[in-house]
Amino acid sequence: MSNKVLDKATKHFRARISGAMHKIHVKEWECDIWFKEANTLKEEAKLIELAQQGKTVEALVETLIMKARNEDGTKMFTFADKAIFMNEIDPQVIIRVVGEMNVQAQEITDRAEVEKN
Repeated sequence: MSNKVLDKATKHFRARISGAMHKIHVKEWECDIWFKEANTLKEEAKLIELAQQGKTVEALVETLIMKARNEDGTKMFTFADKAIFMNEIDPQVIIRVVGEMNVQAQEITDRAEVEKN
């Protein structure tokens, strides 16, 4: 027997995960970074855990590594790149890029809610 609420919930999330990618331009890195608006609960849990441990910068780096994609959808970075991000890349750029991703994702979610109502 199927649970209709769970069916609708998974359908909604699949649509967000498999939906269109969005793009931001990072002038300092001379590149575009593509991303999807949603993370899985497992990914979110890892980010929340880091934030609760006071590791905000590490959470930002992990967010960037998780979300950043090339235009073809392949991952732009790997977790092996984390040390480079933590030690050799301008933290202000990382903060701005992740912030822009989050703002765009929230705007997309808000727009979808308005259109639905």
